[in-house]
Amino acid sequence: MAHPLAGKPVPKENLTDIPLLISDYYELAPDPSVATERVAFGTSGHRGGAFKKSFNEAHVLAITQAVCEYRREKGYEGPLFIGRDSHALSTPAQMTAVRVCAANGVKVRVAKGGEYTPTPLVSFAILEHNDAYPDTADGIVITPSHNPPEDGGFKYNPPNGGPADTDVTAVVEKRANEILEKGLAEVKAMGYEEALTSGFVEEFDFITPYVEALREIVDVDAIKTSGLRLAADPMGGSALGVYKKIKERYGLNLEIVNPHIDPTFSFMTLDHDGKIRMDCSSPWAMASLVHLKDKYDLAFGNDTDADRHGIVTPVGGLMNPNHYLSVAIWYLFKHRTSWPENLKIGKTLVSSSMIDRVAASLGKEVYEVPVGFKWFVGGLFEGWLGFGGEESAGASFLRFDGRVWSTDKDGIILNLLAAEIKAVTGRDPAEIYADFEKEFGRSYYARIDAPATPEQKTRFKALSPDDIAAKELAGEPIVGIFTNAPGNGAPIGGLKLVTANGWAAMRPSGTEDIYKIYAESFLSEEHLARIQADARKIVTDLIGG
Repeated sequence: MAHPLAGKPVPKENLTDIPLLISDYYELAPDPSVATERVAFGTSGHRGGAFKKSFNEAHVLAITQAVCEYRREKGYEGPLFIGRDSHALSTPAQMTAVRVCAANGVKVRVAKGGEYTPTPLVSFAILEHNDAYPDTADGIVITPSHNPPEDGGFKYNPPNGGPADTDVTAVVEKRANEILEKGLAEVKAMGYEEALTSGFVEEFDFITPYVEALREIVDVDAIKTSGLRLAADPMGGSALGVYKKIKERYGLNLEIVNPHIDPTFSFMTLDHDGKIRMDCSSPWAMASLVHLKDKYDLAFGNDTDADRHGIVTPVGGLMNPNHYLSVAIWYLFKHRTSWPENLKIGKTLVSSSMIDRVAASLGKEVYEVPVGFKWFVGGLFEGWLGFGGEESAGASFLRFDGRVWSTDKDGIILNLLAAEIKAVTGRDPAEIYADFEKEFGRSYYARIDAPATPEQKTRFKALSPDDIAAKELAGEPIVGIFTNAPGNGAPIGGLKLVTANGWAAMRPSGTEDIYKIYAESFLSEEHLARIQADARKIVTDLIGG
């Protein structure tokens, strides 16, 4: 059940105390013997909060030192691109990272004029540099994504431009925790002003090259010619400067909503649980933009590092991420006529099977992988995945000529693509999705959570298809049992069961004592509920509880 204040403006008493937050970043010291205060890289880097002693200067000193050592061992001698979003902790964290990089003799490039830098622009910069120069570049993005204002985050992107895989993050995480355990004695750092004049820190324009190149991936001329009334809501995040430049460069009929940076994010509406969260896929967090849907032909939002997208249309309101992914895939593979015929479509195993049905109608192969955008990096980088997308509203795709654009999620191009779809087809993306439901059936999709102890979660991860005795799910024969993703064979850390008209995927949470049940039916809400109930019983029989 949603919080009573979900979708309502933020009460002043709910705002984060920014001076206290910054003070705690510098003054509170984590205890590496406490699990929650150690460095821990999840699917989106290390995240935490200064109040909780899980994202403090000590963490950033240790992680940055570990990154400097890692790239030295790998022989990366090119620039390290550093971007940051508009969370309050991101600026001091960037300053800390710069101090360490300069002391380690690492050439860093930070945003010109103190601009905020979206995740996809860092990925784009890495790829562009490595395509043009012999020295190898990589990057850091300082962001907790859509998390609440008091949180901080740190991501490392290797030379392929995408989020680092576990073979990289495990090394960085282990070394960073060793550094914490040794009281930071092995950190090399210099004063911030000294770093700025060291010759190792250079300002870089992330925005202009990215915006200039947009014609290579989105039909901005069609958008302009259409005269569509557009609205972009950066949600107080790093996309603000990008949309300003897009409007200036291409002359789009684009209004920027909430065109200001406010580290308390006081302009937001509260998310489903009553927290401030810049989640552009949440109808509660996006309530103010949804309220304006009839004022524009199309509106869209991004989270604070702009790797996620949210599409608002007059017909559909805020589109479900799975619905828009299906529309985007259909449109791209119909209209990108210069793309190679054998390009595949990347989806995560908890994304809607509507994507599979659309792909089949296009005659395209689906590449299904575990949760995490890192699984799409290789395919996008090497040019055999035309599109890679997650159910959590993160995606990227190739340029018109089939070359790589960004190997990290890019919410900006997904938003502009929605405008291109409307401009070229003359149809609301939500109307196109409604046609899919008529042709392929209506999708009923939901995610619920169930409790699980750490021991049960461990047993969950060790399951194999041979452990599953069940033959039916919600009255239908089970036709597929997966503990490894069918696309790349990687372990999913859980279980997926598939029938002719539905599926359920269960995986334990990495941060909470729960497991998640994703499920979809193409028959009815009642059938979906039966799938969820049966899936929970199957799991209980396997792991106890």
